[in-house]
Amino acid sequence: MKLSRTAPMISLLTLLAALLAPISAFAQPAAPYPSKPIRFIVPFPPGGGGDIVARLIGTRLAEALNNPVVVDNKPGAQGNIGAGLGARAPADGYTLLFGHSGTHSINPTLYAQVPFKESDFQPVIWMMNVPQVVTLSASVQATGIQEFISLAKRNPGAMNFGSAGAIQQLAGELLNAQAGIKITHVPYKGGAAMVNALLGGEIQLSFLDPANVVQTVPTGKVKPIAVASQKRSKIFPDLPTLNEAGLPGFEVTSWNGLLVPAGTPRDIVLRLNAEVNKILTSTEMTARLSVLGYEPVGGTPEQFSSHISQETAKWGKIVRDAKMSAE
Repeated sequence: MKLSRTAPMISLLTLLAALLAPISAFAQPAAPYPSKPIRFIVPFPPGGGGDIVARLIGTRLAEALNNPVVVDNKPGAQGNIGAGLGARAPADGYTLLFGHSGTHSINPTLYAQVPFKESDFQPVIWMMNVPQVVTLSASVQATGIQEFISLAKRNPGAMNFGSAGAIQQLAGELLNAQAGIKITHVPYKGGAAMVNALLGGEIQLSFLDPANVVQTVPTGKVKPIAVASQKRSKIFPDLPTLNEAGLPGFEVTSWNGLLVPAGTPRDIVLRLNAEVNKILTSTEMTARLSVLGYEPVGGTPEQFSSHISQETAKWGKIVRDAKMSAE
C-alpha cells in the first residue's frame, strides 16, 4: 500500500490553523467607545427635579459622545429599584445611573434592606448640590416658618408634609423634632405627584427642589417660605435660611451625581468624567442650572467618592439617632 505524502502536510496545516484561530480572534480590535446606545437609569418618575436634570445632562452627553443616551425612568421604593438595576448592569460603560443622596446616603440606613451596596458602584462625577426649599400650600395661614410652627402647635397632627424620597422625609421629621411639632408624613411615588398634592392642598408643607418651586410658584397655589441650605438661594434671595428663621443648624441639601457599575473600565470612567465636567462648566448649562436653583460641582471620581462616604456617615447617624425607618 502506498502512503500519501500530502497527508502529513494537511494534518500539520490543520493543527496550525486550530492553534492560530484563538489568536486571530483575540487580535480583533475592540469597538471604540461608545459604539451603541447608552442607557441612563433615573430611579424617579418623569417630571421631577432629578428627571429634569438627568435629561439636561443626558442630552448634552449624547452630543459630546456623538452617541445616543437614552433616559430610562425606573421609579420605586425611593430610588431603590432603579439603583438595584444599575448595580446589576454589565460594567461596560453602557449603563449609567443617576445617583441621589436620598437613595445612596440615606436609604441604606433608613431601609432594613436595599438591593445594592455602595461597593456595587463606581462614582464618576459629583454633578450638583440641590438646596431644599420649604414650601407651603397657599391655603396655609402662615407666611414664615415660625408662623407655621405656631400653627402646627395649635393643631397637632392636623397637617401633613409630603415626601418623594428619603431626603424630604428626613427633612420633615427633622422639622418635627427641632420645632417640637407633629405634622404627619405622607409619601408619594415621585416629585410630580408630591407637587400636585401640595397644589391641591392634600399636604400643607413639603421640602421641594428649587426646580419644582420655580415651576409651581406662578400658579399661585404654593408659597416658598425658607431655604434649608447654609446660604440664601440665588433665585430666591428674599427667602431666609432656616438658620436665620430661628432653627439653628438645620440644613438639608441633597446631591446628584453620575455612577456606573463597579468594574467599569477606568478609561471609560475618565472619559465620562471629562465630558460631564465640560458640560457642567459650559456657559449654556451653567445658565440653565442657575435658573433651576441648582449648584453645579464637578471634580474627580475620587472627590465624588469621598463626598458620598461623608454624606452616608452624616445621614446614617441622623437616621439612627432619630430611630427612623422607611414606611
